[in-house]
This record gives sequence, structure tokens and C-alpha cells, in this order.
Amino acid sequence: MKKIITLCSLILFVSLLPLAGCATLPTRDQMALDVKGYTLPQNTETGNAMVYVVRPSSLGTLIRFNVFVDNEEDSSEMGYTRGWQYIYFFVTPGEHTIYSKAENWAEITIDAKAGDIIFLKQDPEMGFIIARNILELIPDVEGKYCVKHSSLGTVIRVQK
Repeated sequence: MKKIITLCSLILFVSLLPLAGCATLPTRDQMALDVKGYTLPQNTETGNAMVYVVRPSSLGTLIRFNVFVDNEEDSSEMGYTRGWQYIYFFVTPGEHTIYSKAENWAEITIDAKAGDIIFLKQDPEMGFIIARNILELIPDVEGKYCVKHSSLGTVIRVQK
């Protein structure tokens, strides 16, 4: 009987997740006004690029999205986010593949230059059992806005 109740509770919880949804972001002009004069929590280091991974949504907020650089090994994990959180880390100049793990593995390749600040967005979507995710490159204004209005996630390491 307890197994049936637990299963029904899980089905109800998963069916209600779409209602958590994500907030609509303001227009680019509104974001630009909001971040005017805003200083990011962490800037680049000499010779490196800074990557911010933002998750500006409450959809699947209990599910953590782990972030890895260059491969899917535990030693490459940089940290993880939950709803309305961000993480940051440094990468050396050159091409890097950033991976995000939820129910699926999402990936994006970036070409980092020394001094760059790169913003990536994790877009959650409904999965079969837990949330899935998509990674995308976003403009600086949107990235700064999302960092400003989010809290710091769990940073495991800031440099690989």
C-alpha cells in the first residue's frame, strides 16, 4: 500500500512540475537598464576566460544540473545549479566543450579568448522522469541580468 501511495505522489509531483514554469525575462532594453553599472561577482583572471552558467527558471528546481568542462568525468565537474542559480569558472584560451547533466547530457562548444566573459544558459524542460536540459550561448546583457537576479549555486572548482 505504501508503494502505491508513494508512486501516486511521485506521479502527481511530476505532473505538477510544468506549473512551476519559468518566468518571462524582460526585453533586452529593460535588462540593459537593470544591469547598468552592475559588477559581476567574479571577473576574468589574467590569461583566462570566465564562464558563467545561469539557470533562470524554477522549472525542475529540485533537480540539480551538473556542469563539466571538456569531458563527462567526475574530475571535470565544475559545480551544479538548481532553479534561479548560477555558477562560474575559468577556462584557458581555446576551444572547450561544456556539458550539463540532468536526465540527459547537453553540450555546447565555446571558443574562449583571454579576457572573455562567456554566458551560457541551462534551459530546463520536462523529461521522462526528471528534468532535461539544453545549453545555449546568451548575450552579455541577458547573462548579467540572470546573474544579478539569481543566487550562487554550488561551485566545486573554479579552474580545471
